[in-house]
Amino acid sequence: MSGLAATRPEEAAMGGPELVSWLVVGVCGGVGCYCLGRLRRLPAAGRQGRALEAAMGIAMALMAAGMAGGPAAPAGVLVAVSAATVLGAALPLGLRARHRAHHAVEGAGMLYMALAMGGASGAHAAHGGHPGAGPAGVPVLSGALLVYCALYALRTAPRLVPAAAAPRAGHGDVGPGAGEDEVAVACRLALTLGMVAMVLVM
Repeated sequence: MSGLAATRPEEAAMGGPELVSWLVVGVCGGVGCYCLGRLRRLPAAGRQGRALEAAMGIAMALMAAGMAGGPAAPAGVLVAVSAATVLGAALPLGLRARHRAHHAVEGAGMLYMALAMGGASGAHAAHGGHPGAGPAGVPVLSGALLVYCALYALRTAPRLVPAAAAPRAGHGDVGPGAGEDEVAVACRLALTLGMVAMVLVM
């Protein structure tokens, strides 16, 4: 009984990050699939944002699944998708400049996490599977990414409040109505919060 009791704190410590990672899988995967499904029904000027969010959402879901101990996508695939997201955000294909800048920063954050987790996996293997390689990533870069995401979330979340969103009706960047604009804001916010969770768990 004492041996069983001794393992419970460790199981609880492992359960928290794994649960968070699976929640990220569900949220980001759902956002990615939703944006992917919307692509064909949007005008050409609105497709860049949804394509970037679809790629980021699906890639973040795959990355988080690996962090949770589930099936992990090859590190090279995640790096390639992240780099493609950064390049795609740099192209002026209809998305507003500030949104392209945000997607570029998030794509760079994904690239950083993919490289960091790939390096951590190699170090973990080099230590014979012993968890002594330390956390993945560079603390300064992780901190900077967290600060950016937190500030973006604080700035963006009030736009989803009905009283704040009403004056913006008809001025969406991806569609003719305010409802679709609010969905786009919600998708960006969900991916940003997912990135915060992944950096904290990484």
